Amino acid sequence: MRLGLPVVRVGMTCLVVVGALVVGWRLWAYYTLAPWTRDARVLANVVEIAPDVSGLVSSVNVVDNQLIKKGDLLFVIDRERFRVAVEQAKAEVAAKVQALKYAQDSADRDANLARSDSGAISPQMMERTAISAAEAQAELEVAQAALATAEINLARAEVRSPVDGWITNLNVFTGNYVTTGQAAMALVDRDSFYVYAYFVETKLPAIRVGDPARIELMAGGVVIDGTIAGVSRAIANTTDQSGLLARVDPEFDWIRLAQRIPVRIKLGQLPPDLQLASGMSATVVVTPRKSPTH
Repeated sequence: MRLGLPVVRVGMTCLVVVGALVVGWRLWAYYTLAPWTRDARVLANVVEIAPDVSGLVSSVNVVDNQLIKKGDLLFVIDRERFRVAVEQAKAEVAAKVQALKYAQDSADRDANLARSDSGAISPQMMERTAISAAEAQAELEVAQAALATAEINLARAEVRSPVDGWITNLNVFTGNYVTTGQAAMALVDRDSFYVYAYFVETKLPAIRVGDPARIELMAGGVVIDGTIAGVSRAIANTTDQSGLLARVDPEFDWIRLAQRIPVRIKLGQLPPDLQLASGMSATVVVTPRKSPTH
């Protein structure tokens, strides 16, 4: 009995050590190799609404955080100057129409005169009147193009939504001066929400496009099903100033760690009462699909 007790103790110790090693290995594999991350963000396309014409804002037709539909009127730029430009362009077209009529009548008259009496008019005069008629036609077309541009500018004074979405951080008001091409309003595209999950590179071999993903939002613990849509093939380095590549800042500057690579996840069916906001935090767990056997 005295000999059996040490053996039992040694056996129990060995079992505990083996169990600890197994648990430790599993934890190591889970934290270093399993495709999951807490570093994920809900994102959406933010449309920068920039006017196509410059001018004073005469009215703002939306409020902050309002849900709007594609084609809804967002704000209006003072239209008076554009109306005057249209009237001026119309007058210019009318003048060019009369100039063309006169030039064409002169060219036809010279041509008829030459047919009835070849010596009554010189070829040079006929050529000159024909060229004048062609120039008048070209000038009319230029005036018509200017009129079309003026009408477009008048229409573009009404700035409308290109997508369904939400107005966010509204910062344009009646009386503001807006400039062509400069963003005046931000609009979150309602149909563009997705998740960007940042996986350390050691976990990427387990991730494939099409794999199902489980997304748990930090807000309320809501769980959403998703699908891996793509893995980024490049991230910005420290010297890249273009802003075209995703910039993933290291967690520590003083130690070499595995890089984090953005993985885009397409969202599945959303709960009807869920309010998503771009920038929300989430945890993502990917369930790798089994490779087909050959």
